[in-house]
Amino acid sequence: MSDFKVDNLEKVRNAVNACTMCGFCKSVCPSFKAIGWDSALSRGRIVLTYGLLTGDLQPNEALVRNMYTCTTCADCVRRCPSKVEIVDIIELCRADLVKSGNILPKHKAMCDNILNDGNPFGEKGSRADALGRKPHNAKVGYFAGCTATYRSKETARATMSILDKLGVDFTTLDETCCGSVMQRVGWPQEDVTVLMKKNVDSIVAMGVETLVLSCAGCYRMFKMEYPKYVDVPFEVLHITEFLAKQDMKLKPMSGVVTYHDPCHLGRHCGVYDAPREVIAKIPGIEFKEMAFSRNVSHCCGGGGGVRSAYPEDSMNIANTRLDEASFADVIITTCPFCVNNLDAAKGDRDLQVRDLVEIVDELL
Repeated sequence: MSDFKVDNLEKVRNAVNACTMCGFCKSVCPSFKAIGWDSALSRGRIVLTYGLLTGDLQPNEALVRNMYTCTTCADCVRRCPSKVEIVDIIELCRADLVKSGNILPKHKAMCDNILNDGNPFGEKGSRADALGRKPHNAKVGYFAGCTATYRSKETARATMSILDKLGVDFTTLDETCCGSVMQRVGWPQEDVTVLMKKNVDSIVAMGVETLVLSCAGCYRMFKMEYPKYVDVPFEVLHITEFLAKQDMKLKPMSGVVTYHDPCHLGRHCGVYDAPREVIAKIPGIEFKEMAFSRNVSHCCGGGGGVRSAYPEDSMNIANTRLDEASFADVIITTCPFCVNNLDAAKGDRDLQVRDLVEIVDELL
């Protein structure tokens, strides 16, 4: 490995010193609960970052692992009395690790796939073929995202079906990866910015005025990250924000349902009401919140590159969340990553994990 340089971390030298080691983050950190070591905890990661900044530490396998078991759920940021932007610090630290050659093989493979094929899975062929739709000029655009296009295809199919049923003239897009995967694992921002420009240009070229997204990670990118690097000259809505405003007549559904707030949609972007307003349109259900919901919602374990690099830790985090939903027949969420991770960890639990768009499409 090459010598470690703290290029990105220099920006947060003062912020690292603001951490008082109070341990408030310990009560909420999902990776600490799964792993049990202080180094796999926000304040522990701050200590490791400080060591890198001062030169007292050099990257090794243990340090890299501790920096990459963070799901970037941001519950520590909410809990921190010193207002330390811990997730930003961890992602800047990852950027310096990657720059010095300390990148996990699974993450490098995903990033290489994005650069070569426009998606982390290395799928060939056009998005139009994968989605079964060709882009056309329209005021509403649907950005499906890589996961719904190539893996959780039901999410994209249901979203497009709902828009059709509502009579919305919408277009799919000549999209490439939104860049979230690359940003989360610390890949150089210059490459991510290229993706951002490419996506914005293709959306503008279709005459889109409102962009609708069904992936919480993609939504966060367009809402929070894109404006830092490129001009975003259109409205950005999560599909639940779009549907909450629609007059939908839904068929009834029975059973007890609960809602899991995706971290990127909830804590990162503050979208809590819209999904619940859509769920409230479903007749016949008994809706019950989990003990930890909205801004104190617990993470599913699927984000921040944890599932790809450390699947066992990811499953442990998901199991905690599923146990909290044990009273429900269905756990509804609004992110393909959350659906995939919770469903993979479900085991023999008598519990369905569903994306809200799939349910709405069935009942509309």
